[in-house]
Amino acid sequence: MTVPVPADVLSRLKAVLGEGGWCQDPERLAPKLLEWRDRWTGATPLMVLPATTADVAAVVGICAEAGVAITPQGGNTGLVGGQIPQGEILLSTERLRAIRAVDAYDDVLVAEAGATLAAVHQAAAEVNRRFPIGLASEGSATVGGIISTNAGGTQVLRYGTTRNLVLGIEAVLPNGEVWNGLKRLRKDNTGYDLKQLLIGAEGTLGVVTAASLKLFPALSSRAVAIAGVASPRAAIELLARAKDLAGGAVEAFELMGRLGVDFVLKNIPGARDPLSGVHPWYVLAEFASGEPGAAEAAMERFLSEGLEAGLIADAVVAQSQTQAKALWNVRENQSPAQKPEGATWKHDISVPVSRVADFLDQATAAMARFAPGARIAAFGHVGDGNIHYDVLVATGGDDAAHSARRDEGSRIVHDIVAALEGSISAEHGLGSMKTAEAEHYKDPVELAALRAVRQALDPKRIMNPRVLF
Repeated sequence: MTVPVPADVLSRLKAVLGEGGWCQDPERLAPKLLEWRDRWTGATPLMVLPATTADVAAVVGICAEAGVAITPQGGNTGLVGGQIPQGEILLSTERLRAIRAVDAYDDVLVAEAGATLAAVHQAAAEVNRRFPIGLASEGSATVGGIISTNAGGTQVLRYGTTRNLVLGIEAVLPNGEVWNGLKRLRKDNTGYDLKQLLIGAEGTLGVVTAASLKLFPALSSRAVAIAGVASPRAAIELLARAKDLAGGAVEAFELMGRLGVDFVLKNIPGARDPLSGVHPWYVLAEFASGEPGAAEAAMERFLSEGLEAGLIADAVVAQSQTQAKALWNVRENQSPAQKPEGATWKHDISVPVSRVADFLDQATAAMARFAPGARIAAFGHVGDGNIHYDVLVATGGDDAAHSARRDEGSRIVHDIVAALEGSISAEHGLGSMKTAEAEHYKDPVELAALRAVRQALDPKRIMNPRVLF
């Protein structure tokens, strides 16, 4: 628990923000202090609700002067606990929601940190453009949270992570100064790139208040299909064939095990089995092109060749947006469908794409030895090597006993990831869940450099103090 916040600091924060700019109501605070999976419950003496960048600067300035810690929070969709305060001031960006500008000539959209991903998508669509980060939590995930965690989503294969999609950032640094870095430039070769330090920093180097986001054309030709396959190795072979056949038109390439599909059918109302037969694994592919009919034609050739080669057992192509959404819902409900199934060890890992099948083989064999009877639900963005590898309590098993072995079991999984030259966090960040463990795997030289950067910008360590190095 963080050191208690002095009463005079609380009074100053309330005064500078005014009515509506702060909250201590337990009922309103409750959902802000509980992580989505119910794993972390937090506490705060005060939630501040700045409405402008100047408000954020005032809050951070007061806290910096007093040495009071701050935990920033966007939509509270994080899965590693980094957004849950443990006694710090909770800085919510929920009132920083404006879309400041949309420019189809520059292909840029300027949004404040509290704007949701869904609002960004809508604003881009109004000028026939697209911001290509797709998350299941788009209705609540915010621009600031996406930037702070370097979110990826389902289109990383084609467009890259958030690092590739941000042109400029406005942020309040840990001393309370505002950095106005809202550039719209595609080229700026003038030294260190401060925005890249803030992207993925999980609120430790400052509070992002707005960002200039890259937009792309809204492609008119789109095809979504799901295919049943025998193994992850078959999926990797299909991915290579898809890229050879369709090139840059391959927008998403997702992998799901059958157990995860079963959970969706069991626990998500209205879900339907995507194929008539049962298959060990499923590939969900999406192609998109600006040439009318091109994506549909490429998908037809891809599936036909996959069936002929024996890599695909069965497949279906969505014939409408409604059908496409239904196929995507099977993938996007993989995590929610697990919640009723009991205690889970969740892993958000990445390995080179060529080693995905090796990871799944090795990790599943290791878990069979370590936790006999545990249920493995594996799914993820096979196109970029990111697998969500979840180890659920055995049917009828003891949740508490399973949870008690989480750290030991996760170390086994993460040791396999490290041996395959992967990462223990692919897109969720480290938060309070993985920070200490990451130190075990990080190179000492890298750790020293990272700590030096943080010490230089936040010598009092007031920004999200329990997170990162």
